[in-house]
Amino acid sequence: MNAKQPAVPLEPPISAYGMIGDMRTAALVGLDGGIDWLCLPRFDSGSVFAALLDRERGGTWAIRPDVPWISHQRYLPRTNVLETVFNTGDGQLIVTDFMAVGETGRPLGQQPELHRLVRCVRGRVPVRVIFMPRFAYASRSTRIEVLRAGLIATDRTDQVVTLASPEPFDWIIEAGGATTTVMLAKGQSRWFVMRYDDDDVHAADADACLQKLESTEAYWQRWSAGVRYNGPYRTMVKRSALALKLMTHAETGAIIAAPTTSLPETLGGSRNWDYRFVWLRDAAFTLEALANVGHYLEADAFMRFVKRVCRHEGGGHLQIMYGIDGRRDLTELQLEHLRGYHGSSPVRVGNGAVGQLQLDVYGEVMDTAERWRRHHEMTDGTWRALRPLVDWVSVNWYRPDSSIWEVRGEARHYVFSKVMSWVALDRGIAMAEELGLPGDAVAWRESRERLYQEIMTRGWSETKQSFTQSYDDEALDAALLAVPMVRFLPWDHPRVASTIHAIQRELTSADGELVYRYRSPDGLEGEEGAFSICTFWLAQALAGIGEHERGERIFRRMMGHANHVGLYSEEIDATDGGFLGNFPQALTHIALINCAAALARAGKRSEKAKR
Repeated sequence: MNAKQPAVPLEPPISAYGMIGDMRTAALVGLDGGIDWLCLPRFDSGSVFAALLDRERGGTWAIRPDVPWISHQRYLPRTNVLETVFNTGDGQLIVTDFMAVGETGRPLGQQPELHRLVRCVRGRVPVRVIFMPRFAYASRSTRIEVLRAGLIATDRTDQVVTLASPEPFDWIIEAGGATTTVMLAKGQSRWFVMRYDDDDVHAADADACLQKLESTEAYWQRWSAGVRYNGPYRTMVKRSALALKLMTHAETGAIIAAPTTSLPETLGGSRNWDYRFVWLRDAAFTLEALANVGHYLEADAFMRFVKRVCRHEGGGHLQIMYGIDGRRDLTELQLEHLRGYHGSSPVRVGNGAVGQLQLDVYGEVMDTAERWRRHHEMTDGTWRALRPLVDWVSVNWYRPDSSIWEVRGEARHYVFSKVMSWVALDRGIAMAEELGLPGDAVAWRESRERLYQEIMTRGWSETKQSFTQSYDDEALDAALLAVPMVRFLPWDHPRVASTIHAIQRELTSADGELVYRYRSPDGLEGEEGAFSICTFWLAQALAGIGEHERGERIFRRMMGHANHVGLYSEEIDATDGGFLGNFPQALTHIALINCAAALARAGKRSEKAKR
């Protein structure tokens, strides 16, 4: 994907960004060289740059030619180091962006550092630098001062960022921002280093910056080399794994759903949510995907996170999401002063769904724990955290809930939630019996059997020949594509194939290949796009029932919906292919990895059958 300099600055599409990060926070870097989204010091902190949500007020840090240009982006091979290449009539400029990570995978420095290297590799290029931090979601005024080694920006309270370079610049300070222009000829370069929470502007040293670039590259290359996948989609699988790793928090083991908030599910609509938290479901799915490609250490850190939140909860009840540090209070607020992406308001921080009951989360956590224990010792402390979850499900599975899609209407008996409650019981029984762990396995088995019979009776439509969204209903739900994936029924069960075909018939776009999660009323205004995760699920499900070619066709089409650096948002506009929803979206990259792995396995089975 290329970008041309517009005559008048426009809001770029969601797809026009790459992501960098240090496993504490992440920044989105546009094809125009603008860092338009960055929260400091953590994913869920207030933003410092938020032009993504308001081009005028949000704040940005841009480095680009000061003449007309055409650009493209790429990641350095097998890393999360991003390059934006600008071609002008007189030369070529490359901006290399990264957040510093040590070779051990720990962030460098006590606070995040964002490094930008600007190089002229051909001709001569005038370079324009625009530095406009806006603290606390642009709710506070910014003061910028020029010091000997660079710039210091504050909000006159406790927020500070500094910008340093080995060389001095003639900065122009106005309207809470700083700008400068420098001419670079072939072979010349400049470093810029932004640090958070630093009361002094420490001079940037080019050699030290280069060493940090090399250590960051080395870490990502080594981590990427650990991806184990034997199939035809290795490049996309590695990129998805690298994206998922960027959405983990190194210190706490938390895994966020996406690094952004309020990117809309419909342009101009109000379905705008904050995804910068730890959905236990999304995190569990992430670990499944990473385990599918041979990365298991992330599960250790996440299990410590789960034990921590279980210890504080008590009684076996879980919230569906937590803050990165395990905090429970995620009060949803609306930021009226921000316009929103393409005028899509309100802009929200926090998430009101935190108070919902979603029974499926227990199944996802227990399924993750069951896979985790295959590679790790089940300690008394871990089982002490998990056992109450199974006990809780055993006596609460009958309750209505809001389920995986967080419908903000009346609670119902969602079939997916019941299936995942069955999974929680099933995995708890398996671990208790196989490992000789204490637990009321008799009561768990009784609940599992009753639940199975109820799902098969009340969650099935003879008319549709499909499992349904909720009990005694006829509406369908793409989440039910997961029924065989979680081993509730085997792939060759007749209800599995008929459910998959019904969903493909009723919940897909006009061409039958992009999948909507449901079409039933959900208590919210507006519409939404096709869900990327559901589309990958359909491809995987078709392969699972032996329709490998149809599944592969859908998967290949989804490869074409990635952006220029292989990243995906939550949803796709079925009319024009545009990105919708928060970006990059962990669930989408999870589903891509799992689908690619399933297609590879199905392909091998098909080859053996032909011999």
